[in-house]
Parts: sequence; C-alpha cells; structure tokens
Amino acid sequence: MDLEHNDMSQPAQAPQPPEEAQRENQALTVEESCQRLTAYLEDILRDARQAQLEIDQLSPPCRTLGEAMQSFRDLAVELVSYSTRISKGHLSQALPENDSFLFSGLKTLHANLRNLTRQAQQVTKGDYTQQVTNMGEFSVAFNAMTRQLRERENRLKEEIQRAQHRAEIIQSYTEMLVDLLEQRNEWLLVVDRENQEILHCNKHASGERDCNSCQHRLSIHNNLLMWDGEERYQVWEMEEDSGSCFRIISFPIEWKERPSRVHIVMDITAEKMNARHLSDENYQDIDTGVHNRRFLDEFMGQILRERQDITMCYLDLEGVSSINALYGREIGDNYIQNFVEVVRKNFRSGDTFARVQDDKFCLVLTGNVKHLIERKMSEIRTIFQRDDDRLFSHRCSFRYSILEVEGESNHHTLDDLLEQAEADLQRQKPAPLRRSDIDGFD
Repeated sequence: MDLEHNDMSQPAQAPQPPEEAQRENQALTVEESCQRLTAYLEDILRDARQAQLEIDQLSPPCRTLGEAMQSFRDLAVELVSYSTRISKGHLSQALPENDSFLFSGLKTLHANLRNLTRQAQQVTKGDYTQQVTNMGEFSVAFNAMTRQLRERENRLKEEIQRAQHRAEIIQSYTEMLVDLLEQRNEWLLVVDRENQEILHCNKHASGERDCNSCQHRLSIHNNLLMWDGEERYQVWEMEEDSGSCFRIISFPIEWKERPSRVHIVMDITAEKMNARHLSDENYQDIDTGVHNRRFLDEFMGQILRERQDITMCYLDLEGVSSINALYGREIGDNYIQNFVEVVRKNFRSGDTFARVQDDKFCLVLTGNVKHLIERKMSEIRTIFQRDDDRLFSHRCSFRYSILEVEGESNHHTLDDLLEQAEADLQRQKPAPLRRSDIDGFD
C-alpha cells in the first residue's frame, strides 16, 4: 500500500482572482508612486480641475496618500469656483457648507461684500450715514466718501434755498415793476436773451402777442430786440431819422425762470426839440456855458404842462463865497467851472443842466431815475475829493437834493420844487470847507 506524501513545510495559498493579480503585476514601485503623487500635486496647484490620478496604479503603501490628495484636489476645485464667483460679483450665492479653514477668509469677505452692497444701495438713495468697519483702508475711503457726499448735499440744499429765496425776491420785484409801469406812458418790454422773443409788453392788449400789428409798436422795436449790452445797468438814447428821440433804461433780469433783458423806454422827443430850440445865447450862462434860469423856467414849464415824469437834482456848491473873498472872483469862477465840467462829463448832453444862481444848479432827467442820479452823484463826489495834478487839487464840497416828480399827480410849479429842494438842503449839515481844501488856488 502506497502512502501519500504531504509537504507540511509550505502553507497553502488561495489562488488570486485574475484581475487582481493583473493589477498587482502592473502596480508602480514606491519610488515611482512618489513621483506620480508629486506630479499630481503640481497639477492641482496649476489647475485642479484638470489634475487626474489613478489610485490603483500606485504602490499599495501610497494609495492612502493618493486618496487624501484626491480629497485635497476636490477641495481646491470648490475653493477656486467659490473665489471666482466672488471676484465676478456674484454675491447672492449661499455660503459654502464646507467648514475647512481655507474657506474662512473668503466667507468673511463674501459677507462683508454683501453688507457693503446693501450700504452702497442705501447711499444711492441719499442715506449718507452709512459707515463701513473692519475693512481697513477701504473703510477709511468709503467713510470719507459718504462724509463728503453728506457735506456736499448740505451745501447744495443751502444753495437751493438761497436760489429759491433770490427767485422769490426777483419775482416780487418783477411784479412790482410791472404794476408800476402797466398804466404809465413808458414802454416796458421784456426780451428773452437767447431767442429775442418778447415775453412781456405793457402796451399789449389782453391776449395780443404780435408786436408787428400793435398800434403802440415802437419805431426802435428791432433795436431793442437786438440790444446785447453787457452792463448791469445802462441808460442810453436813440434818435430816429424822423426826429423821434427815446431814452432807454436797460438791465438784465430773470423773468419766469428765463434769462431776459428789460427795456424801459421813454419818449423824449419834446424834450430834445425844446432843448435845441432854447440853445441860443439868451438861454445860456455866459460864465459856465450851461443853461441859465430863463431856459430852466421855459423848459420846466413845458415839461410840467405835459405832465411828464421827471427827476430833478438841485445842487449847492459850497465854499464859493469864501474863495471869492480869499482869492478873488476869478479864482471863484474857475472853481465853479471845474465843478460844472465834472458834472457834465458824468451825464449825457441831452440831460438838462442849468445854473439857477451863482452857486446853485439844477439837473433834470426824464423819468423816475433817482437811483441813477444817486449813483452818479457818488461818483462825482469821489472825483472831486481825489487830489490830482490838475490846477484845482482841492477838495470840492457840495450838497444836493433829489426830487422825483410824478407828472400825472404833480401840481407844483418850478418855484415850488426849487423851494422844496432848498428846504431839504437846509436840513442837511454842510461840510466845512477847510483852508487846506483850497490851497491849490495859490
């Protein structure tokens, strides 16, 4: 009987499945696996979405590390996707559920940007109290911007209030001006500065807008429309070939929120004709060359009969008697002539200037222009009180009284007006004439 022989020295091995045996035979060595993992990590850092790794090809001891690196690759892909969306301003996305510390900074930035967006939206609605914190230099810049916007808004509100106040004042003055001139003989024309359209005329009948067919149309109509004087206030005259003469007061104004010019037009044809008729020697003062009292009597008689509106300035030249007594009549006459010369240079040749007595003069302008004469008198005083190299380097002293005469309601004669002006001068305190003021006559 044959005995069976069993080799007990070798343990029995279970046969491996064919696929596992094949993979085992294809696995990389440990050194090769480390090289493969290093390359995989570099791919993740360059572009995680494109990085690929076959775990089964690694040496068995390296496969656990490979699985961990695959988890790191998935985390990197999610991190890149999240940061990219934030960089493009997609702030409405929800915060990632991943609690890795790598996401903490981006989550904080995401929350800050969403809060900043809400604050910026409030700023666009005019809420400049918004303040940003915990964002370093950006917080400083944002808070400075909102502070400047708040300050600018306050300044704009103040400017708007001032502009509204000015507009109300202008409107009230405009309405007052219209009321004053609506029923008077003067023309009041308001002309748009941009298109030369007539915005208002006190001679228009109700509902009438066409000046060409208006019976009150001025012959200098087109000259008024095209006038482009840049002075704040200007008094000028025009004389037509037909002989008609007009004095115009022009100034800029805001008329119903449109930049405009106002022209107040007075017909001074009769005044000019009388002036030309009365300009011979019988009506002139020989010493000064201006009109005399005889001229003033006849001229004012005509003006008052026609019930014209005028403004009269009565002037008293002080110190004449003292100069005559100290230096003689000739020096006194020169003193008067110097005064007359300066006054005439500051008024138009068509304005009436007459000598009433030795040291009394009268200036007459058509229309109610007291403010104009006040300004001119101030300029004349400045000229007299400025020492220069001329023969009369002295300080000239004079007083004046201005009367506005409403033609329709006036019942005073020229003598009445002169008495009234003289009484006004007597109430004024005369400026003393010092000897040093007349030293220039030596």
